[in-house]
Amino acid sequence: MPDSLSSSALAPTLSNRRPWPWAGAAFIAISAVHLASQLFDFDALSSVTQVLLMPALAATVVLASPSPRPRLVRLLLVSLFFSWLGDTVPRFLHGDPGFLAMVGFFLIAQVMFIVALWPHRSHSILRKRVLLLPYLAFFGLLIAVCAPNAGSLLVPVIFYGLTLLTMAVLSTGLGPVAALGGALFFLSDGLIAFRAFSDFLLPQHGFLVMLTYIAAQAILAYAFVTHARSSAVTLGETAS
Repeated sequence: MPDSLSSSALAPTLSNRRPWPWAGAAFIAISAVHLASQLFDFDALSSVTQVLLMPALAATVVLASPSPRPRLVRLLLVSLFFSWLGDTVPRFLHGDPGFLAMVGFFLIAQVMFIVALWPHRSHSILRKRVLLLPYLAFFGLLIAVCAPNAGSLLVPVIFYGLTLLTMAVLSTGLGPVAALGGALFFLSDGLIAFRAFSDFLLPQHGFLVMLTYIAAQAILAYAFVTHARSSAVTLGETAS
């Protein structure tokens, strides 16, 4: 090995000098404007800012994550891409096609989360089955509320619900921060299902959907990047 290529030079490098705080600040600003537009019914502004949310978060992830980016971060970025499609494509469709497009893209996003989190399942609440009860209870509530009006969409609703349940449970494998993000995602999509298939509506229901959705994506991204950075530091110390 040439002297210029030490073992530490081959380790993943952290992006400390990249301007990721600026990207993070942009994401926070877009989120704040979007939530305010939801709260005060500025529909045009809400539509524009929702389309910008995931690109801003993805930019933050890219700039804040170690290079080369590990599998966990790459899959996170793929999930954010399909989440962006789920936010964007339905705006060009109407009725059931728009809803199914949204569900389809977010289903792929959830599958990407599951694939990313699967290697960490041994650290999840799967080790203590009693901790699964709140997740199973919410899933049961979701199906019970939606089933009477879901009609031909009941099977897709159940399948998507199981995907959400799996992601939320596996997210606990990365620790309490990721677990919070997974639970919020489960709650956010559950609120969407309640609105679509039942008469259950909370005050400012749409605002709460987006608040929990944005928080879930941001918290999961933070947990993924933090884990990746920690692993990069450990690998660098081992290599040196």
